[in-house]
Amino acid sequence: MKALAGDDDAVALAACDWDGVERALDAHGNAVLPGLLTARQCAALAALYPREEGYRSRIVMARHGFGRGEYKYFAYPLPPLLARLRQTLYPRLAPIANRWNLRLGAAVRYPAELDAFLRRCHAAGQTRPTPLILEYGEGDYNCLHQDLYGEHVFPLQVAILLSQPGRDFSGGEFVMTGLSAQGQYAEVVALSQGDAVVFTVNQRPAPGRRGVRTVAMRHGVSRIRSGRRHTVGLIFHDAK
Repeated sequence: MKALAGDDDAVALAACDWDGVERALDAHGNAVLPGLLTARQCAALAALYPREEGYRSRIVMARHGFGRGEYKYFAYPLPPLLARLRQTLYPRLAPIANRWNLRLGAAVRYPAELDAFLRRCHAAGQTRPTPLILEYGEGDYNCLHQDLYGEHVFPLQVAILLSQPGRDFSGGEFVMTGLSAQGQYAEVVALSQGDAVVFTVNQRPAPGRRGVRTVAMRHGVSRIRSGRRHTVGLIFHDAK
């Protein structure tokens, strides 16, 4: 994949193997987009975390039983790079989301463009932006969870690792679990700085003995053994 050239340039995702992404999502509920951001872009985004402006709220995870560490939800308008990523990734993922809902027997269909989907969210009272940046230190972790936020849920989301494993931190692996009638499994998704993972928010279809089965997915981050880890999360539905 061609890395994004700069914060003022158009997002370049055309070189990504989207057929491969779709196959990986169907098979595992997650897919890696390698090198989505450059090291410079990652550093610039991570440098936003200490600032007071640009956010609508700060969450200390231990206060809510979410794990340890903290994160901040961006306010609108989003930082330009994140706004472009959200706008550009959504049309790539909407056809997959619609196909999944068709297989699951769900009536909801997603429009081709993010703005149309956000209008649907906002009409239902989901008006608060959900893109966020997370900061973990030694001993921090994120419990397995789902980012739902309201009635309208887009079934895929994206996380981008801003720090370099082995240099900036150790531990802190991205973890997914799946649960269906056939049992439960866990998977660790290996990421490098600038890599993004597209993954299931809630449920995905999978082949079963009698047709399609529903797999309930959760995601989290394992314990940070040393250093500091920053991640950006792009969620496509807004929150109440």
